[in-house]
Amino acid sequence: MWCDVGPHPQHRASPVEKPFTLFSAAGSGGVPVEAAMTLIGLPYEVIEAPTWAGAAQQAKVAGVNPLKQIPALVTPDGETITESAAILIWLADRHPQARLAPPTDSPQRAQFLRWMVFVPASIYSLFWVRDDPSRLGGPDTEAQARIKAATADRIVDCWAMMESQLTPGRYLLGDDLTVLDLYVAVVSRWGPRRKRFYEVAPKMSEVVRRVDADPRLTDFWDQRFPFFDGWESKGAAG
Repeated sequence: MWCDVGPHPQHRASPVEKPFTLFSAAGSGGVPVEAAMTLIGLPYEVIEAPTWAGAAQQAKVAGVNPLKQIPALVTPDGETITESAAILIWLADRHPQARLAPPTDSPQRAQFLRWMVFVPASIYSLFWVRDDPSRLGGPDTEAQARIKAATADRIVDCWAMMESQLTPGRYLLGDDLTVLDLYVAVVSRWGPRRKRFYEVAPKMSEVVRRVDADPRLTDFWDQRFPFFDGWESKGAAG
């Protein structure tokens, strides 16, 4: 399946320009990657593969990622890159003109890398069990419920800790939007939803609201992670 989700014409490959191929899904961890590529202006195609929907969707990704997880990016040269943080950092460093990451010699670089690793290691990774608590809790529904509650509390605690360590400007690391802002804007919409994120991370909340409202991404959000009535408490994922 091919899905052109780029809201601007430059996201289409020219006759001589081979596009990137991204295995992704609406509302997923592939969305910040899509957002970054949209801002950079790269031509890309999306193969829609919501792997949580079962074996048929996982099979779409198996050839590029043996873990059958998204996102997975295939470059025009045929190289495969997996792991959302790795893809985001690679894209930002490969296209410095977009200013989506501090340069390697910037005083902000260490903190950029710190938080780009923290989000997937401490928060994103918990959705492997939240999506299917039986992976750790077995068939016991009470155990599954405890896992869902405990992981929700852990996610909130991690956001609160990150909030305590940051002094944002317009964006998390200062006045320039980076892929970290895109990453947090998406992941903070998953369970336990933005409502609890707003409660424990008021400074970061101002930033993600700014990312939500970025006019360059209006059409993109409408297509790939819409803001529907009640979304701040309901979201798109458990």
